Amino acid sequence: MKQKKLKIVKMEKNMRDMNHSKKDKEYLHNHGETPEEKEIEMWKKKLIWGWILTIPIILIMYILPLIFGMMVFSSEVMLLISLTFAFPVIFIVGLSTLKSGFRGFISFYFNMDSLIALGTVVAYLTGFLQFFLPVQDYSGVAAMIMAIFVTGKYIEAKARGRAGQEIRKLLEMGAKNARILRGKTEIEIPISEVKVGDIMIIKPGEKIPTDGIVTKGESSVDESMVTGESLPIDKLKGSNVIGATINQDGILYVKATKVGKDTFLAHIIDLVEEAQGSKIPIQKMADKITNIFVPSVLALSILTFIGWSIFGNFSSAFGASIAVLVISCPCALGLATPIALTVGSGMGAKRGILIRKGEAIQTMKNVKVIVFDKTGTITKGKPEVTNVEMGKGVKEKEFLEVAGSLEKLSEHPLSKAIVNYANLKNYKVVKNFKNLRGRGIEGTVLNKKYLIGNKRLMDENKINLKDFSKKIEDLEKEGKTVMALALEKDKKVLGLIAVADSVKEDSFKALKELHKRGYYTVMITGDNERTAEAIAKEVGIKKVIANVLPEGKSLEIKRIQDKNGGTFVAFVGDGINDAPALKQANVGIAMGTGTDIAIESGDIVLTKGSLTGVVQAIELSKATFSKIKQNLFWAFAYNTIAIPLAVAGVLHPVIAEIAMAASSITVVGNANLLRRKKI
Repeated sequence: MKQKKLKIVKMEKNMRDMNHSKKDKEYLHNHGETPEEKEIEMWKKKLIWGWILTIPIILIMYILPLIFGMMVFSSEVMLLISLTFAFPVIFIVGLSTLKSGFRGFISFYFNMDSLIALGTVVAYLTGFLQFFLPVQDYSGVAAMIMAIFVTGKYIEAKARGRAGQEIRKLLEMGAKNARILRGKTEIEIPISEVKVGDIMIIKPGEKIPTDGIVTKGESSVDESMVTGESLPIDKLKGSNVIGATINQDGILYVKATKVGKDTFLAHIIDLVEEAQGSKIPIQKMADKITNIFVPSVLALSILTFIGWSIFGNFSSAFGASIAVLVISCPCALGLATPIALTVGSGMGAKRGILIRKGEAIQTMKNVKVIVFDKTGTITKGKPEVTNVEMGKGVKEKEFLEVAGSLEKLSEHPLSKAIVNYANLKNYKVVKNFKNLRGRGIEGTVLNKKYLIGNKRLMDENKINLKDFSKKIEDLEKEGKTVMALALEKDKKVLGLIAVADSVKEDSFKALKELHKRGYYTVMITGDNERTAEAIAKEVGIKKVIANVLPEGKSLEIKRIQDKNGGTFVAFVGDGINDAPALKQANVGIAMGTGTDIAIESGDIVLTKGSLTGVVQAIELSKATFSKIKQNLFWAFAYNTIAIPLAVAGVLHPVIAEIAMAASSITVVGNANLLRRKKI
C-alpha cells in the first residue's frame, strides 16, 4: 500500500514537472513571436501585393502611352483594367485602412486613415460613375495612393523597432543544455528539462544554465551581459548566480533555484514588454489637424455640390465636388513627416546616430532631464590601471616585472589590466602560484614569495599597510580598486596598484554641453555610492542614484517622470538591465557598443558609443521636428489655396491632382534643406 502511494506521489511530481516544462516552452514561444514582428510581416505582404496589382495600372495608363505616343487600348478597356486591378488594392490590401478611416465617421474622431479612406474610395468610384456621367476617371490614381500609403506603413512599422526579435535572440543566448548530477552521475539534458533543486556543474568558459546558488566551488562570473557592470563577480559557496552569465576560471556546482519564466532574465524581458506597452504615444500634430480638416472638406464638398446644382448644372456640380475631395487627398500630408524623418535619419546615420522611432523626434524637444547609466555609457566598461605608487627604495621597473609576472597567470580582468599596463617583453618564472578567491594571488619569483591583492589578504598575512593607508583611502574615495604588492617574508609592502573603469575621453565635454543647453543630468548605477560619486564628480553629473538593482532603474525613471506633474526624461544606457529603463523613458538613447536588447529598446541608437552623440542627437531631433512642422504647413497651404478654386469650379480634378503633386514636391524639397543644417 505504501509503495503504491509512493508511486502515485512520483507520478504527480512527474506530471507537475512536465506541465512546468510545457509552460516554459509556451513562454519561450510566446516571447519569440511578438506583435511588432507580426505587424511588420502584415504590412510587408500588403506592400508586395499592393504594388504587384498597381504596377500594371501605371504601365498601361502612363508608361505605354508615353512610349507609343498614344493609348494602346480603348478608353473602355483601360477603364475596365483600372477598375479590376484597383479593386483588390483598395478593398483587400487597404481593408484595414478603410475600416480605421471610416470608423472616424462613426466616432467623429478622424485620423490619417480617414483621409486616405475617403480619398481612395471616392477616386475609385469615379471609374464607375464614368459609365453614367461625364466625370474624370481616378480609379487608377486611387490604387497608387493606397500602394504608396501601405509602403509608408511598412516602413513605419519596421522603424518602430524589433524589440520582439531581440527578446527572442536574448532567450537564445542562454545555455541550450545543462550538465547536472543525478546521484553521482553527470548527465547532460536540455535546458527545458532542468528542475528546481537540480545540481548543475558549470566548467570554465561555460554559460550558467539558469538562476541558482553555489553549493560547491569558487570562480568569478562575468555578469556584464545582464548587469552591464564590467568586472566579473567572485562567487563562493552560498553566492547567487544568474542564468546565461559566463563562468570564468573555476568549476562551480550550482543548485537551480529558478527555471523558465521565473528566472531573472525572463523577469527583465517582462519589464521591457510592460514598459513598451505602457508608453503613451505622442498625439501627432497631423492627426489633430485632420480631425477638423476631414469633416470640413466633406461638408464643403457637399455644399459645393448643392451650390452648383442650384446655380449651375449637375455635371459641373459633380466635377467641382469631386475636385474638392481630390485636392484634400493627403499625399503631401502623408509625406510631410516621413520624408523629413528620412532625411534626418540619413544625416544622423553619417554621424553614428540612428533614429529608430519617429516619436523620439517630437518628444525630444520636451525633455528636461537626461539620465545616464554609468558602466559602458559614461565609462569605458573595462578596467585600466590608473595609479602606481611605490614604497621607498622600490624601482618601478622591478615592481611591474614582479606584479606583471604574477598577474599573467590569472584570468581575472583586474589581472589583465595590470598585465596590459606592465607591458613586459619577458616574464619572470613564477612558482607555487595560487589564486586566492576574493583576496588576490600569491606566488614565488626568484625564490621570494610575493602577495598581491586587497586589504583583506594583507591583514590575513599580518602585513602592515600603515605607510600607505592615506593613499589607499584617497584612491578608494575616487572609486578605484586598490591592490598592494608585498614580500611575504619581510611583511613589507612594495607598492600599490589602483585599477578603475576609466571615464570615456569625451564624457566631460558632452555633459558640459548638455548643462550649457539647460538640461539636468542624473546618473543611475548599481555600483556603490563612493564609486558613483567619484565618477559623477569627474564628469560634472548633477545627481547620483547609486546601489540600484537591475530591475529598479525603470522605477527610478518613473519617479523622475512623476515629479512636478510630469517631467520628460531621456535615458542613456547600454546593458540588458538598461532595457526596461530605455523603454520607460520618454526618449531612450542606447549606446551602439552595448547589448542587442538595449540597442533594440532604444528610440535613438549611438553607434559610436560616444556621449557627444547625445548632444548631436538632441540637435538633430529639434532640427528634424522643425522641418516636420514646416512640411505640414506646406502640405495644407496648397489645400488652402486650391480648395477655394475647386469650390469656384475653376480647378479641374486633373489640375487638383497636379496641385497635390506640386505640394508633395515642395515638401520633399523643403525636407532636403535639412541637410544644410550643421549638427
